[in-house]
Amino acid sequence: MAQLPKLAVFDLDYTLWPFWVDTHVDPPFHKGSDGAVRDRRGQTVRLYPEVPEVLERLQGLGVPVAAASRTSETEGANQLLELFDLVRYFVHREIYPGSKVTHFKRLQQKTGVLFSQMIFFDDEKRNIVDVGKLGVTCIHVRNGMSLHTLTQGLETFTKAQAGP
Repeated sequence: MAQLPKLAVFDLDYTLWPFWVDTHVDPPFHKGSDGAVRDRRGQTVRLYPEVPEVLERLQGLGVPVAAASRTSETEGANQLLELFDLVRYFVHREIYPGSKVTHFKRLQQKTGVLFSQMIFFDDEKRNIVDVGKLGVTCIHVRNGMSLHTLTQGLETFTKAQAGP
C-alpha cells in the first residue's frame, strides 16, 4: 500500500472556496433556511464542488487535516468552515496573516509531524515555494480542490517518500 501523509494541510481561499474571504465577500456569514451560506449582503457563497468528498476521503484514509490560511479575515474564515460543516475534518487551524512558514512551524509543534510527512495544497505559487523549502510535499491547486488533485497529490507524496 502507498505511504500516506501524516498530515494534509489546505489553504482556504481559491483552494477550498472560489473567493478571497477578506475582499470578495462581506462577513459575517449565515446559513439560510434553504441551507445556503450567504454573506451580510445576501450573496450566496459556495465551496468548490468536490471539497466535502476530498475531506471525507482523507478522513476515510485516516489522514488528519489542517488549515493554513494567510487571511486577515480570521473570524470569517473560521465561520465559513463551521457553516459549511467542514470544521469536523480539521484537527488544527492556523488562520492569520503572515508567512505560511510560520503556519507550518506551528503545525509541526502542535502535531509532532515532520515536514517530510506533510502534504500541502495551495493555489498560490509563492506559498508552494516557501513551504516546499521546509521539505513539505506541496501541490499547486488550479481551479479549486478536487478528487483528481487529491489523487495526484497523494501519488506525488508517495513518490517523494520513495526517493530518487
